[in-house]
Order: sequence, then structure tokens, then C-alpha cells
Amino acid sequence: MDLNLANPIVFFDLETTGVNIAKDRIVEISVLKVFPNGKEEQKTIRVNPEMHIPEEASQVHGIYDEDVKDCPSFKNLAKELAHYIEGCDLGGFNSNRFDIPLLAEEFLRVGIDFDMSKRKFVDVQTIFHKMEQRTLSAAYHFYCGKCLEDAHTAAADTMATYEVLKAQLDKYGDKLENNIGFLSEFSAQNKNVDFAGFIIYDEKGVEVFNFGKNKGIPVEKVLREQQGYYDWMMKSDFPLYTKKVLTKIKLKSSGMVVH
Repeated sequence: MDLNLANPIVFFDLETTGVNIAKDRIVEISVLKVFPNGKEEQKTIRVNPEMHIPEEASQVHGIYDEDVKDCPSFKNLAKELAHYIEGCDLGGFNSNRFDIPLLAEEFLRVGIDFDMSKRKFVDVQTIFHKMEQRTLSAAYHFYCGKCLEDAHTAAADTMATYEVLKAQLDKYGDKLENNIGFLSEFSAQNKNVDFAGFIIYDEKGVEVFNFGKNKGIPVEKVLREQQGYYDWMMKSDFPLYTKKVLTKIKLKSSGMVVH
């Protein structure tokens, strides 16, 4: 179905140096401009971020420092890009939470007051998540072809969960191993130190905070340099297990033996 457009809409995607909207920079921007008459224009531009592209980011998008060293900076492209998308609505995938805020930051950084307030934003990921339910009932119907009777009763839900897992192994047998160790790793969002995920292991196996101003910073470093942070967490409404883990790390860092 063709889009019913009052204004042109620009679908765009950014490849960046990372996911910190305030600090990271664009290394590639691809735009697809769709006009009300159905005409389409597409262009992709590499950008010199004027900072090192971290290895972990390059491994995701395949763009390295050497690839963009002779490309224009965003400052050199900003006016042309702002003009190109002037009067257009914007669309993307997870764009409302990431691409649009980061693009706005880049414009402001180079002194262009790019007015976002008059535009409409279409985030295709949000539509996907709202239209395709992520409930156990939906999963049971999708994988098992059955309607979940007595949904939200413990017995029905546990049996349905078991059946869904078996059906997932059947459906994705070429990608999933029928091994609990593998399935545990595959289904983990992070390598949590505490159950709630306030403290996780980073890629080097170091315990780091996973929230707030200290997100990504080693727990031992925070406890050592920010006097009172431990007491604040212990007095705040964090889970008891999180506090237990925090205390264990604190004792370990002080050289005490922890059992």
C-alpha cells in the first residue's frame, strides 16, 4: 500500500560511534525521501565523526576510522542536509528514541537550530511492537497454534511456556541448540551480577553499574571515588539481592574474605 502523504517523508538511519546521544557522533547517514506523488530519492553519506570510532561500534556497522578519514564532517554537511529535509516528516526504526534525538544533537552542535516541533515522526519499531503482541498468549498462538485458555493462571502459563520453548527449538533448530546452557546465554539480555540487572559484567568480566550516572563504570571504582554512594544505594529502594551483591563487591574491594 502506498503512503498517503501531505508532506514528503524522509526515512533515515544513522550509523554512529556509539549509543550515547549526548557524546557519540554520526559516521554514516542514509536517507530515503518519499514524495506525495510516490517519487523516491535515496542517498547514503559517510561522515567523518572527528573522533575515534570504537572497535565495538565498527564491528556492528563495518565502518572504521580509515573508511571515513577523508569524508566531510557533519559540520560541512549540516546545512545541505537541513535544507534537504526541510518541510519533511521523519521516519525510522527506533528513530524516536535514538536517531532523531542524536540527529538533533548534531545539528545543535554545529549551530543549526533545526526545528523538530513542526514535524511528524513515524517510528516503525513502535508500530511493530504495538501491533505484534509480546505476551505469552501471543507466543503460544504463534508457535503452537493454540489459544491459551485460563491465561494468567500459574498452571496454564507454566505449561504454555514449556510448550513454547519446545516449539521454538523445532522452529529455529538451525540457530538454537537444545542445550540449557546455550539457551540461558541466548535468552539473557545482559550478564547480570544481580537478578534485577542493576549491576552487570562488562565485556572484560568486570562488575559495572547498569543504570544512572555511573552506568558502565566499574562498581569498585564508584565505591572508591564517590563517598556516600554505597550508603545511598543501601538506603534506597533497591532489591535486597542487589544490596547483597553490592556489599559483597565492597567487601571484596576492601580485601576482606567473602564467603
